[in-house]
Amino acid sequence: MAKWGEGDPRWIVEERADATNVNNWHWTERDATNWSSEKLKSLLVGLSVENEEGTCEITEVSKCDGEASINNRKGKLIFFYEWNLKATWTGKTKSGIKFKGSIEVPNLSDENDMEDLDISVSLNKDEPDTPLMKLMKTEGADKVREALGSYVGYLKTEFTAGMILPTANGMSKTQNTSQSKAKSDRTQVAPANTGVKIPTCKFNMKETFLTSPSELYRAFVNQEMVQAFTRCAATVEAERGGRFRLLDGNVYGEFIDLVPDEKIVMRWRFNNWPCEHYATISLTLVDRSSETALQAEFRGVPENEEERTKDGWKRYYFESIKMTFGFGARLY
Repeated sequence: MAKWGEGDPRWIVEERADATNVNNWHWTERDATNWSSEKLKSLLVGLSVENEEGTCEITEVSKCDGEASINNRKGKLIFFYEWNLKATWTGKTKSGIKFKGSIEVPNLSDENDMEDLDISVSLNKDEPDTPLMKLMKTEGADKVREALGSYVGYLKTEFTAGMILPTANGMSKTQNTSQSKAKSDRTQVAPANTGVKIPTCKFNMKETFLTSPSELYRAFVNQEMVQAFTRCAATVEAERGGRFRLLDGNVYGEFIDLVPDEKIVMRWRFNNWPCEHYATISLTLVDRSSETALQAEFRGVPENEEERTKDGWKRYYFESIKMTFGFGARLY
């Protein structure tokens, strides 16, 4: 019998909180089906293309049948996914005539390369021929292929967080053990359905806009105004519990609380954040006679996404709103 501490290191339970799958030797599996279904829908819904004939947009994923999983064996990740997808697209010509059709992808699988995907585009029955069909079959199909490629990339990066478990020193094998400890204002948050804790942070931003609180409030919750300052198709349900999706699906979430002309509280995320992880963002509008001060509080932002989030809000929200609607004013 081996003495204490002299056994095969692959089977030694090191000093760690969970004491399971030490050094990633054993086979583990994670079901990615529900996550994948949500991710595929978020990447496809709102996808749009445009040319001189008009615009087309995917408005719904009506079929999302399949499964996905990830296996970890000896620290090596093995991916399996197989999906049969069907989506609805709508088109609108420059003259205002509307069309409806569908897109089918029957073979999104780990066994097929992206260029081998079958992407079938069709018009609904009784719909007359339209040049928009060519737009969807070319640029539209290319965008669908790109979105599905993004899904595979996210599956292999975003969803795998925590699959390679830490060893006795609390670090994964691929991490640098000299990394500094998180700052005191950092917290650990576990995204739903993953069981993986990620370090998060909180911070504040301030801006001043040369407009009234009511107009600034509308800029954030009115769908037409959101589409104007983001220059993309958007979905905005301005009610408590209502959902929003903008910037080609790269940003989405839901409204937690809405106090007209005063406050907006939302669950907000970039689409490549860990599965089901949302930050809580509170926007408070303060009336200063000829201008409105906006105080934004961010909580639960992944620590490694702090600068990207700040830059994104400054560039795609604050500066874009000022330029689009003429609300420009000094920066704090």
